[in-house]
Amino acid sequence: MRRRRAHRREASLEPPPGYYGASGAVPDAAQRGLILDWVVSQRVAAGWRVESRSGSQAVLVRGQPVDHVLHAFLTVFSCGVWGGVWAVLALTNKVERVVLTVDAQGQVVTVGAH
Repeated sequence: MRRRRAHRREASLEPPPGYYGASGAVPDAAQRGLILDWVVSQRVAAGWRVESRSGSQAVLVRGQPVDHVLHAFLTVFSCGVWGGVWAVLALTNKVERVVLTVDAQGQVVTVGAH
């Protein structure tokens, strides 16, 4: 049985050719929205999900928060045995947020959010 290689590729932050127009002029709001749509679709394909989206800005999230209510329930009914698993999950789980903004020149700016 052959093992599959997992390819993790971050999305390029530059839109494809043709998004800026032939004259090289500053993109209008509709073009900036298309640029953001393209970058967001690249990130979604890489495993991110959209938390919110406006005209020229999007917040993307990767990872899942720990369901503390479920783990508390499992810990109580397993007489504390599940508490070790819960502690490991709570310490190692990561939720990443990033804000993508398209500025007036059509460049995509990425800012890590908490």
